[in-house]
Amino acid sequence: MGEGFEADRDPERRGDPACDPEFSAGHPDRPGEHDAGGSGGHGHDHGLQGATTATGKHRKRLIIALAITLSVFVIQVIGALISGSLSLLADAGHMLTDATGVAIALIASLIAALPATSKRTYGYLRVEVLAALVNGIVLGVIAITIFVSAINRFGTEVEVQSGPMLIAAVLGAAANLASLLILSSGQKESLNVRGAYLEVLGDLLGSVLVIVAGVVIMFTGWNAADQIASLLIAVLIFPRAIGLLREVVDVLLEASPKNLDVDAARAHMLAVPGVSDVHDVHAWTITSGVPAFSAHVTVSDAAWSERGYHGVLDELRACLHEHFDTEHVTLQLEPASHVGEGHAHD
Repeated sequence: MGEGFEADRDPERRGDPACDPEFSAGHPDRPGEHDAGGSGGHGHDHGLQGATTATGKHRKRLIIALAITLSVFVIQVIGALISGSLSLLADAGHMLTDATGVAIALIASLIAALPATSKRTYGYLRVEVLAALVNGIVLGVIAITIFVSAINRFGTEVEVQSGPMLIAAVLGAAANLASLLILSSGQKESLNVRGAYLEVLGDLLGSVLVIVAGVVIMFTGWNAADQIASLLIAVLIFPRAIGLLREVVDVLLEASPKNLDVDAARAHMLAVPGVSDVHDVHAWTITSGVPAFSAHVTVSDAAWSERGYHGVLDELRACLHEHFDTEHVTLQLEPASHVGEGHAHD
């Protein structure tokens, strides 16, 4: 990957304004837009430089959400013990799962910030993804446990005190709403923040269900409403666990990032004057907010001589950076004559 790799890493060239050229005439627009020139004022800091992952950027929000979640957990456990409510205890158990998940995400974000080494060239960035994997598994186990407990409780005579149940549920709903607002801005960037956001959202819905069940019990005395609320809470949790695990598996299997159309990226690269072929294209996610892209590019000998190696490379990099929000790019460029000498790559 010789020259292309070295040019990609050269800090002097990356800091040189001359290395951010205007796109050549006929270059495709950014997908879905008509501004092919600049970034439209949007910054891009998705490279490995500085190793600030998406979760790391929202660490303070996670700490606040963790403090709120633990406080609500204590309140709901006390309320469940006093009232005898299974749905409130189920919601408290989910709260504890949330707190554990957020704590794992925080620890993982600190580990992920450790510098890369010659043995671990990406450092520990994937630790965040593994943390999200653990979080998703725990969510699924909690959902199944709640469901089974609620089923087993049907047909038994359990009196539920609606007063303490309602007080704890209302306090939980208010705290969940606060946490939801705190995490909302980061949930689109980080798998771990998204996992915490989805858990808090589920908790909020769970608290609403507990409130409804408490009101029903208070005015009708129908205690089965508590078990029904527990079942609904389990049903809310399980699909979120599956969705989170699916996203984690995509990252671990190195599927293309959702916002990066590999075919469109290849078409953009082929539109650069002198580029005759783009192959061996790969796009993957190292961790949340850190997409990566690599490709082998063949350049005509004429363009290699007229534009220079760096002229072609700079436009390719600018294209991927501006049009596909991908900064961690590794490109291998070679002249067509080199391919013709029997060095073609599949």
